[in-house]
Amino acid sequence: MPAPSPEADVEQLERILRQGGEMMTRLRQAQAEMRKVTGSAETSDGLVRAVADGQGGIVRLRLDPRAMRLDHAVLSRQVTAVLQAAQQDAETRAQRIVDEALADTAHLPAPLDETFVRDRVEQVARNLID
Repeated sequence: MPAPSPEADVEQLERILRQGGEMMTRLRQAQAEMRKVTGSAETSDGLVRAVADGQGGIVRLRLDPRAMRLDHAVLSRQVTAVLQAAQQDAETRAQRIVDEALADTAHLPAPLDETFVRDRVEQVARNLID
């Protein structure tokens, strides 16, 4: 089996470095997108609205003044449901960003390990003997 040329190895390494750099750029973009993620929800009558961030924190809660006419137990259940729905919406949006970024990594070449160098040294040694 002929030994790969040093030029072929250099080309392979350059390709791996380029793809790695592109992946790092994509991951930084995904990270920036994650910081901007929000999810929102509201009751069907629009009396309770909420916005959550990508970490599940509540960014905004709005109660229409008419909501104060509701029974406190009903209002409590509605607020809880809307907060949870906003958090779920934010989580879904964040997961979509993560899934897209991870899908991009599927096309990366396998990492080089110690066998790469060992194989090259053995091939050169065999070529010297032949």
